[in-house]
Amino acid sequence: MRDDAPDERSQYAELPAIDFHSPGRFAVHNPQAELAEPLPWEPAPFLLGESAELQRFNTPLEIRQHALALLQQATRTVCIYSPDLEPWLYHHSSIQQACARLLLAHPRNQLRILVGDPARAVKDGHRLLQLARRLTSNLHIRRLNPEYPDDSGAYAIVDGCGLLSRPKPDQYTGYALYRDPARVRLRQAQFDKAWDHGLSDANLRSFLL
Repeated sequence: MRDDAPDERSQYAELPAIDFHSPGRFAVHNPQAELAEPLPWEPAPFLLGESAELQRFNTPLEIRQHALALLQQATRTVCIYSPDLEPWLYHHSSIQQACARLLLAHPRNQLRILVGDPARAVKDGHRLLQLARRLTSNLHIRRLNPEYPDDSGAYAIVDGCGLLSRPKPDQYTGYALYRDPARVRLRQAQFDKAWDHGLSDANLRSFLL
């Protein structure tokens, strides 16, 4: 080492001290891994096959309570007709769980869904579509054939004796029946006719594959 080489230690020692002021603390907000599970719904206090009185409703809460009561008590079949799978009614964990219990209880149990336009449900995601991907053998979905329209409004048929009906799908007014086989039989015939002419939707089919 040369004697006339500069001493690096002396150079750094002569540098002035840096005056550093902390700007403070920052909070880091990471997104949640997944959305919190919605609060469970409470079913209406009526018994499928026993409660004979017609139950009228006119609020979303009442509709949800009747829908859940009917689906939770289903033991064989459920048929749903909906314009667009109404997320406010059917896109909920309580409804999904009730349908799953029905379909897993026996291999012959069935859920058939006839939908006017499934585009919204496919685009935004829907719990019943998720269930259909898991249980392909006994949950079936078709699109309503415009040449065979169903003018009965929005409804659900349960076990051939229960019915949830809204004559005007854009309104909350309607009624629930828990034991009326004669009236339900007529609605079932309407559904079966529309179902037999139902269509396979390309968007829906690609989503379920």
